[in-house]
Amino acid sequence: MNRNLLTEEVQQFIKANREKSPTEIALKKSPFPSVSSAELAAQIDGWQRSVRKLPTWAFSDSIYYPDKLNLEQCSSEHTALIKQTLIDNGTRVIDLTGGFSVDSCYLAQEAAEVIHCELNAKLSEIVAYNAKILRVNNLHCVVTDGIKYLQESEDNAFDYIYVDPSRRVNQGKVFLLEDCEPNIVANQQLFFKKASVIISKLAPLLDISTALSSLSHVKYVYVVSLDNDCKELLFIQERDFIGEPIIKAIRLFHDQLQDFEFTYSEERGTISRFSLPQKYLYDPDVAISKAGAFKIVGKYFGLGKLHQHAHLYTADKFNPDFPGRIFEVMEVIPYGLFKKNNPYPQANVATRNFPDKVELIRKKHKIKDGGQVYLFFTSDLDNNYIAIACRRLR
Repeated sequence: MNRNLLTEEVQQFIKANREKSPTEIALKKSPFPSVSSAELAAQIDGWQRSVRKLPTWAFSDSIYYPDKLNLEQCSSEHTALIKQTLIDNGTRVIDLTGGFSVDSCYLAQEAAEVIHCELNAKLSEIVAYNAKILRVNNLHCVVTDGIKYLQESEDNAFDYIYVDPSRRVNQGKVFLLEDCEPNIVANQQLFFKKASVIISKLAPLLDISTALSSLSHVKYVYVVSLDNDCKELLFIQERDFIGEPIIKAIRLFHDQLQDFEFTYSEERGTISRFSLPQKYLYDPDVAISKAGAFKIVGKYFGLGKLHQHAHLYTADKFNPDFPGRIFEVMEVIPYGLFKKNNPYPQANVATRNFPDKVELIRKKHKIKDGGQVYLFFTSDLDNNYIAIACRRLR
């Protein structure tokens, strides 16, 4: 950590040039003898990456940004706010895999104390410095391995353990929960000796059912999406919990939040009602799809499903509470007729349970991207391929 970057004249330079290309700054000679042009470029790059993802950091003076990888891997403020709701006020938390501390800082707003464990001494120093700038005074940074720190702590030393295991081990990407570091499956017994609740942030590509078979006492699973992009899975384990976990799909969009909860036994026990396309078409958010609410979401909102495998829903009534996009159907065209005469030279194209991919459909039918029309290529309840032309309402 080069503290010369924090002098007033350097900070003024960074602020004056923060809209410029970091590459352009890196190629120019630095105007400061104690700060390299690469360091200036890294701070400007960090600010640009943080504007939308971490606005509190970006618009606080004198923030020190870490390496690009640390910013890419950290949570956004939107998703960190979700984690803040998972803990009780005045509790003690340990973050075993601290990183750039976005989650730790938000947990600290609710907790009495958060211990931030980070093996990278430089990153830990940056986090401790930024915490003072952000006035997060109850965040305590320790340069250590989180598992080792936990082993050396007294039993029941914490109320919550927060862990975000790395999916990159020895410079390679791993896909099994047991291969991540730390191995939260192997350390469950240790975790429950030191805290009553474990909150694990896991990769969105992870299979939820597989994780549930590996982790014990799971009370909740949160599937969190931001602007229809699944960002993370949160598994909440409680030491004494016995029962079926509740699955919560959390949709964050345009500074709004929608949630939908269910259990897998409820999903299995639901029978879908199928329907031909009606006045409105409902396309569920990725959080709903990832959570596996394929049948129960239709039943809950009184919708018919177009096809067992299409995961598109329809109704004659408009329901603004549906967690996803809503369209007004303009016309339904059998795909055989669409192939002969495409009336939409420009449209936003999507497929659901359809043999051709979007790019091939565009090429085949000479459809330019964009515009006000949305075309869904899918299957109906009689297994016929159809094209649904519609306009988006929400």
